[in-house]
Amino acid sequence: MKKIEYFLDCSSPWTYLSFSGIMKLKEEKDFSIEWKPILVGGIFNSINPSVYESRKNPIKEKLEYSQKDMHDWSRLRGITINWPKLFPINSVKAMRGAFYFIDHGGVELYLESVFRSYWTEGKDISEDNCLISIVSSLDISPDNFLEFINTDTTKDRLVKNTQELMDRGGFGSPTFFIGEEDMYFGNDRLQLIKEIL
Repeated sequence: MKKIEYFLDCSSPWTYLSFSGIMKLKEEKDFSIEWKPILVGGIFNSINPSVYESRKNPIKEKLEYSQKDMHDWSRLRGITINWPKLFPINSVKAMRGAFYFIDHGGVELYLESVFRSYWTEGKDISEDNCLISIVSSLDISPDNFLEFINTDTTKDRLVKNTQELMDRGGFGSPTFFIGEEDMYFGNDRLQLIKEIL
């Protein structure tokens, strides 16, 4: 069975699209996913500051096309993306939370809930109360969850994954690896991954 390493941050709409896409791909192909939560803002700060520049000085035509492209993909993936009032969002707690579910099971349900809460429902996933609502719906103790995401060990895991992606040539979310060096960036690369699988 092939393994796909999936580096992801829920603060990206393209990552939501890729999440939906890879879940559907798992219904067709036999592969495992190694979940690698990251903090994409840390990558932008370190090696890809052009993202911030493009937000400050957007090219009107490119921005309009990007919105059309995103909605075309969301129809294909069968999800709803409503651009949130809070953007960009601080996703650090939500992404630390993914490690709880990686360790205890149910990471797919957790990530889907975080993506939907932010990108469809416009909720503030940086707030403890929002995350408490999500984990409570998954029958997880909020106290245990909050304690977990605030430990140094959990914080270090997120930093480590983020640094690992940069060390391996990555520059954003979503990024996939098949094998150590075969990297794919972006939601639309799932078609290539499908052919390889």
